Amino acid sequence: MAKELIVYFSRKGNNYVNGSIRNLSIGNTEVAAKMIQELSGADMFQIEPVVEYAADYNECTEQAQRDKRANTRPEFKNAPKDIAEYDTIYLGYPNYWGTMPMHVWTFLEKYDFTGKTIKPFCTHEGSGLGSSERDIQKLCLGAKVETGIAIHGAEVSRSKSAIEKWL
Repeated sequence: MAKELIVYFSRKGNNYVNGSIRNLSIGNTEVAAKMIQELSGADMFQIEPVVEYAADYNECTEQAQRDKRANTRPEFKNAPKDIAEYDTIYLGYPNYWGTMPMHVWTFLEKYDFTGKTIKPFCTHEGSGLGSSERDIQKLCLGAKVETGIAIHGAEVSRSKSAIEKWL
């Protein structure tokens, strides 16, 4: 039987939602990841930074932009030993500056995805998937990268049917 894993990066707290800054008790990408888990029964792993971004949304976006410009590979906590047992990876992230947060790049470069299927899902406030699907394909040679789903962050709590259709 094929084994599935949901891997996601999410940001709770100070977030941009529908044109204003709001405090979220659970990040939008985590909300989507939990819906995918409920629908698929897949195992789940959250990419948690060793060094957190600033709590302030504007400072966080500046830090994320600096990371992207510097092409950094920030570390994350509790990395799985390997992902060999999984055939399908649901990969979730917020859109940061047109692609994935650099922590996700770190994750993708850490493991061998040859022969695996990657299904990207992204939360955003108007920028969709950006270049993330192409970036995943470049980082994960040998993997099948399927068409992702972009979920408007402000609508994530009402996106279960769209996620189910995408699955």
